[in-house]
Amino acid sequence: MTATTEPLADLSTTTLLRFATAGSVDDGKSTLVGRLLHDSKSILTDQLEAVEAVSAQRGQDTPDLALLTDGLRAEREQGITIDVAYRYFATARRRFILADTPGHVQYTRNMVTGASTADLAVVLVDARNGVIEQTRRHAAVAALLRVPHVVLAVNKMDLVGYEEKVFAAIAEEFTAYASDLGVPEITAIPISALAGDNVVEPSANMDWYGGPTVLEHLETVPVSHDLTACPARFPVQYVIRPQSAEHPDYRGYAGQIASGVLRVGEAVTVLPSGRTSTIEGIDALGESVDIAWAPQSVTLRLADDIDISRGDLIAPSASAPAPTQDVEATVCHVADQPLAVGARVLLKHTTRTVKAIVKEIPSRLTLDDLSQHPEPGQLVTNDIGRVVVRTAEPLALDAYADSRRTGSFLLIDPADGTTLAAGMAGAAFASRPETADQAPVDEEGWDF
Repeated sequence: MTATTEPLADLSTTTLLRFATAGSVDDGKSTLVGRLLHDSKSILTDQLEAVEAVSAQRGQDTPDLALLTDGLRAEREQGITIDVAYRYFATARRRFILADTPGHVQYTRNMVTGASTADLAVVLVDARNGVIEQTRRHAAVAALLRVPHVVLAVNKMDLVGYEEKVFAAIAEEFTAYASDLGVPEITAIPISALAGDNVVEPSANMDWYGGPTVLEHLETVPVSHDLTACPARFPVQYVIRPQSAEHPDYRGYAGQIASGVLRVGEAVTVLPSGRTSTIEGIDALGESVDIAWAPQSVTLRLADDIDISRGDLIAPSASAPAPTQDVEATVCHVADQPLAVGARVLLKHTTRTVKAIVKEIPSRLTLDDLSQHPEPGQLVTNDIGRVVVRTAEPLALDAYADSRRTGSFLLIDPADGTTLAAGMAGAAFASRPETADQAPVDEEGWDF
């Protein structure tokens, strides 16, 4: 297979940008992604030929670029995106990992998946429809997931005569809404994905716009992947004990460093037990090293024999998080069944999974005006709300605002393993004193 790309610069010197696209149904996400890949010469020749053949069979005069990302048969038949489609491409200036997420309200959960690791979110709006409820929902999810950069792509400008006032009104409304949500940076770009206006090349039809094209902004927006600036966190995935003749006493704790830097000789605390030790050795790629950093996968050896198992967290003693059983967080509910007060769930945090109970649902976010609906009693599909969860065992969580890796968690249905909600831990976790009538223990051990 041959590609239509020109030779790229040395990719080892370029940065990586993870970004996600979002928007309502028929706003043109897949067409935008297809146009971006096509005009930046980032698709293979045989892929383009296949799209041209399918488009011709449908009687279309030009290739339907949306077919480049709508890979499922159901997606092509219905003309909508259902699953998250990941695409990898590069230009001379930057490498990209793109998550094309669904627009239908039924698949908002997939938008949460795609945006959870994104540095930037592209939210599309149909210029004819303006900001609608699903647009506000996607903005809220981007803000909830702490996506640092949001691009508002006002699409289908060709269908409104490339009118500047249409774009300006939509940009003003969205920017005000997203700013109230706490989105730190918003860039509005008028485009026509179908015609290619302002996607890769500047538009001759909108000379009133002097900002960057979508690709130009993606290539130049500042991103930082310096996980080493955060306190070190090491969730244990596996305990290695060969007990062989060659390594009779070897005991190592394998996992991926979630954040920060770990050094041989550093004092560490094992959570939630609180036991302390020092790092005696670090093994990486079969060799002993003195220092390791996120996101390397390594094996730690400690100076003391401590009872450590999968799900424990190793952190420097000077910056270890305080374990808690009372988790206050914001969640995006993604399951079909409601999440109600009193629900028994499993909470998965890094490599640790514990039993938990939803003790309170203090509020639900109203997307129209960003008000909080107090004490809703339950959250239904796509709701965003505050919850208080009591866990059976202590967890070492960080605030999500400080660490997207160790401040996030999932709520899971213990009956069938269905993911119920994606949670982002709040800034503070105040443990409430237990009383006899507050924490009864039932026969199955679910009330804590």
